[in-house]
Amino acid sequence: MTKIIGLTGGIGSGKTTIAKYIQSLNIPVYIADEHAKNSIDIPEISNKIQTLFGKNILENDKINRKKLAKIVFNSPEKLNKLNQIIHPAVNVDYKNWLKTKKKFPFVFKETAILFESGSYKDCDKIITVVAPLETRINRVIDRDNCSREEVLNRISNQWSDEMKAEKSDFIIENIDIENTHTQINEILKKL
Repeated sequence: MTKIIGLTGGIGSGKTTIAKYIQSLNIPVYIADEHAKNSIDIPEISNKIQTLFGKNILENDKINRKKLAKIVFNSPEKLNKLNQIIHPAVNVDYKNWLKTKKKFPFVFKETAILFESGSYKDCDKIITVVAPLETRINRVIDRDNCSREEVLNRISNQWSDEMKAEKSDFIIENIDIENTHTQINEILKKL
């Protein structure tokens, strides 16, 4: 039976960079955030989001992700409501993806909210990616062209690295990419 390896970490930790490296080794990786972003464009989901947040989040008849992010990352209640719309669709998509990967000894599921969503319970092993707070903040500011305050709001909506580390089998310190690749390769040997 295919083992599921959870890959998680806070925003800006570099978990998606690590996921892409693992994919380059021909190991299947489900990147939940990419699927969540794509699900927003599904008409049924888009309509539910518009009903919940109003037409002011639209730009050229599509949901403006930056506007939506600004709303939800300033309100845990609104973030929770958005997650209640998106997560069921992503979960169905993930289960369908997993069915196509049965020939592999293990696959990775990369998601920022592995613990918060409870999906860690479905994993055989869990890897948490950590990086210094300032490094994370700077990565997100550079990547998303947003403010320090916006990044800190997003971080405050996630479990701390310490909480994630307690429930993880492996910790990757992602500061230097070469060292990070070495850490991943060592973990892959153990899997």
